[in-house]
Amino acid sequence: MQQRLGGKKSRATAMTLPVTRHAPRATQIILGVDPSVRGTGYGVIRVERNNLSALAQGTITCPKDWERSRCLAKITQTLRDLVREHQPTVCVVEGLFFAQNLKTAIIMGEARGAAMAAIAEAGLDIYEIATRKVKQAIVGYGAAQKIAVAKMVQRMLNLAELPAPDAADALALALTHTQENSRHGLNAPKKI
Repeated sequence: MQQRLGGKKSRATAMTLPVTRHAPRATQIILGVDPSVRGTGYGVIRVERNNLSALAQGTITCPKDWERSRCLAKITQTLRDLVREHQPTVCVVEGLFFAQNLKTAIIMGEARGAAMAAIAEAGLDIYEIATRKVKQAIVGYGAAQKIAVAKMVQRMLNLAELPAPDAADALALALTHTQENSRHGLNAPKKI
């Protein structure tokens, strides 16, 4: 081919970069977090080769009469405890969305910040995935209802009972991260 081009290397050859493939870990523990001041969902899954299992799931709830600062402290402490107990290798949080109400957006941002600070201080990599992308990955439809997501999460993880809505969303985040990583980085989640 170089002879046909007059001895010059083609641009495609000159610009080709080596592809590095990283072998996936044999076992990975993923923490999914769906932040909210009054109901932060969490889910922890273990991925071993092609086997998925749920290690923990739930909702960090705060009574309506609590000040926001007290709720944020509870979110932070609960996530610290989860990280200590389950030793996740990575965390996935729900991506930012556009809220109609500025006050709601600020309050949601506070919960997200409290969650991310607790996870970041443990040294975990944190990724975000948009809600529509999670629904598309789990249900096959980006505008799916919460109940459809919960039912698919229950099925994928072989759970005896339907997970609570916020916990289901957090488990769906972790499952979506697993799917994205199995595609060899073609649609890599956004690291934050």
